[in-house]
Amino acid sequence: MYSQMCQLDLEREERIGLSEAIFCYNKLVDQISTILDKIIDKDVSFLFTRLSHSKYQGLSIKHQNFLDYDPISQTGFINFRKTLNPKIQVSVITAGTSDISVSKEVVRTLKFYGFNCLEINDVGVAGIWRLMERVDEIQQMPIVIVIAGMDAALASVVGGLVNGVVIAVPTSTGYGVCREGESALHSMLVSCAPGITVVNIDNGYGAACSAIRQLNMLEKYCGRNGK
Repeated sequence: MYSQMCQLDLEREERIGLSEAIFCYNKLVDQISTILDKIIDKDVSFLFTRLSHSKYQGLSIKHQNFLDYDPISQTGFINFRKTLNPKIQVSVITAGTSDISVSKEVVRTLKFYGFNCLEINDVGVAGIWRLMERVDEIQQMPIVIVIAGMDAALASVVGGLVNGVVIAVPTSTGYGVCREGESALHSMLVSCAPGITVVNIDNGYGAACSAIRQLNMLEKYCGRNGK
């Protein structure tokens, strides 16, 4: 039954530069297992997101052995064969260690597509000296992904310090009126720093994909111009 419900989009990466990702949040273990069987049969690479540790543990040993699984980001790779590009063009910054699970989803998605990144954690504006100690490194990056909850002020501050692309990710970190990330989302959307791109709450995968689209185009046009 599940086999008939599952239709893999094997041509997506050829069309848009990003392959289909398997979003596991509302899927049953049996459904994930069926998808894994189809992928193993086709011998193609896939990224699994929001694959909880309990669902991973519910998979057969055979399926577990096929997956490169990370419990912090809740991501898994299957048939992963990419070599990481040694050139670092993306910085991934978190306001606090509570945002690490989202940042790791960014990092793992970038890795799946062969992109290395500079990780800078726990540099929120409550101790802004921590950010200023790293600002020279951050300013060298063409793309900066900023991950923050609560008031999410870090995105505006970084947006006022760098001239590269800034992608902001609001997280569900915070108490009460933070409303599981809605306040952070609103704060980033009304940022006074111009040109910031904002993705959905806790959507590290989406932020990484935005960065990858831009890196793919940069590579395409720089190559065409011989630079």
